[in-house]
Amino acid sequence: MLPQFMAVLLSALGCLLLLNGGEMVEGVGVKVDGNISKIVDASYFRVYYGNTFKVIKNDLDGKSYLLIQSNSKMAAKTKYCTTVLSLFILMRLMPSLKGITSERIASPCLLKLYNEGQLQMLNKSEPQQFSQYTAHFISYNSNQQTQSCNYVTFVPIGEQTPLQRAEWIKYLGVFANVETRANEIYDVVKNNYMCLVNSTASKNLKPIVAWMEFNDGVWTFTKDAYKLKYIEDAGGENLDESINKITYNISSIEDLEQLHAILCTVDVLIDGTITPDPFGYNTTLFLQNLNIEDQSCFAFLSHESVWRHDKRLSTDLALDWFDGAVSQPQLVLADLIEMLFPTGSYTTTYFRNLLKAESATSLGLENCNRDTLTAMEPIIIACT
Repeated sequence: MLPQFMAVLLSALGCLLLLNGGEMVEGVGVKVDGNISKIVDASYFRVYYGNTFKVIKNDLDGKSYLLIQSNSKMAAKTKYCTTVLSLFILMRLMPSLKGITSERIASPCLLKLYNEGQLQMLNKSEPQQFSQYTAHFISYNSNQQTQSCNYVTFVPIGEQTPLQRAEWIKYLGVFANVETRANEIYDVVKNNYMCLVNSTASKNLKPIVAWMEFNDGVWTFTKDAYKLKYIEDAGGENLDESINKITYNISSIEDLEQLHAILCTVDVLIDGTITPDPFGYNTTLFLQNLNIEDQSCFAFLSHESVWRHDKRLSTDLALDWFDGAVSQPQLVLADLIEMLFPTGSYTTTYFRNLLKAESATSLGLENCNRDTLTAMEPIIIACT
């Protein structure tokens, strides 16, 4: 079963559509000329190359996608059939992005394209609208009957580690014949990420981190593998594995005492509570949800180290955490290292300090400070 949070990605990104020369195609244009990708870290997709075709196997939806060279005999008789937006920007594919299905867009430059009329808004409930496109990338759709022949399931957040998620740039690269660019981007991102990992390896002190969220009176410690991996890679330590209970109801005295006892061991707390009003979510509400009266036991309070990953969001509250953070995990890792080992000289990208009243940043058209059709390069964090 796919993680529930995939629906959040879909609502944040909408669906992505790639137009091939402005016309419908049955044989997908494929170039197999040394421009190939080898999958190193990702677990849930594989790519196979022939002389005139490519096959992409997606283990998350159980489908295989056959891409055939457009001038081959087979392509003339075969219809291309299939079931994170920042990745498109990194791969110089913005000129090919022609349609979206949601106005909730985290990317300022994509929002600018839409407002300039360069992107078409499509109705997800009318699949026939997508027939003109070579590929319609979706997060996940279990209703196979509503999918037209050009649907492609794109689910990097189904992976278990940050780098596995980021390597899905190669998945898109295969469809767009830009494997070389996808390889370059991923290599740069991975090398920077691993350099940051190594920079904390020699630290003897490992701060204990609790990543949790509050919903309907219950606090839940995360079991998301990629989040736990981020903590480890940043030089931190997750909660003791012997703590097998992960949910605590604050209306239960026993649960509340157990929760407070666990939190007394925590140095850094990440509050992932989903809220309809990120700008209004403050320290008072956080403490109220924890039902804390005596704060003397909690290091994360005395050290002012309570964080949220909603620092970057669009004017309609689409979180960049589900977009840009997927494609550039080195930025998330750099944030976490600063949170665990504060220097005061680094400004976090995705996390904001709740106790220091650091507010979320609203991303609008004015935040797109480059040509919207120009490729974005990955941001490299200084690391030795």
